Amino acid sequence: MKVVALLSSGIDSPVAIYLMLRKGFEVTPIHFRQSSKKESKVFELCEVLKRYGRLNEPVIVDAYGEQAPVFSKLAEIGKVKWTCLFCKWTMLRKACRIGHRIGAKAIITGDSLGQVASQTLDNLLIISTASDLPILRPLIGLDKEEIVRIAREIGTFEISIKPEEPCPFVPKYPVVRGSLGEFEKIREKLVREGVL
Repeated sequence: MKVVALLSSGIDSPVAIYLMLRKGFEVTPIHFRQSSKKESKVFELCEVLKRYGRLNEPVIVDAYGEQAPVFSKLAEIGKVKWTCLFCKWTMLRKACRIGHRIGAKAIITGDSLGQVASQTLDNLLIISTASDLPILRPLIGLDKEEIVRIAREIGTFEISIKPEEPCPFVPKYPVVRGSLGEFEKIREKLVREGVL
């Protein structure tokens, strides 16, 4: 079965992909490019992950072209703390569109419940509204130590921890428990402004 997967240069998403490759899925990774260093790591990670199953070449999306206008508008309207939620929401929306184009049946993410601001239960509910494809989260019940252990075993850990630039978009105080109603109001405003 074909699926698409959000692939960052970090520790979690390569492990999520590995677990689904092991189940026999054909995976097309999608990476949102922020820097050449992160993109280079993604290609290294893909070379390792190909050992474990059918992994297609990654689809590279320009994060600045796809997401920066949304983040700029959030700052302009005083909603910068919602940046991380809109970041993940726009990623899932794009992954869903790519998934439909290639005949994928689901989206894989490296979400692990409660690890970062976008991964609280409230926020996972909100970002899930971006997709009409099922979202598979194979790491959802694992803690960071368990994920790191698997990453070490499969050979992705050392690549993932190589130094890289931090995300340039992260706000100082991100929304941790977002309200779907408030998110929808902001999203509708962004649609009216022509950035979504």
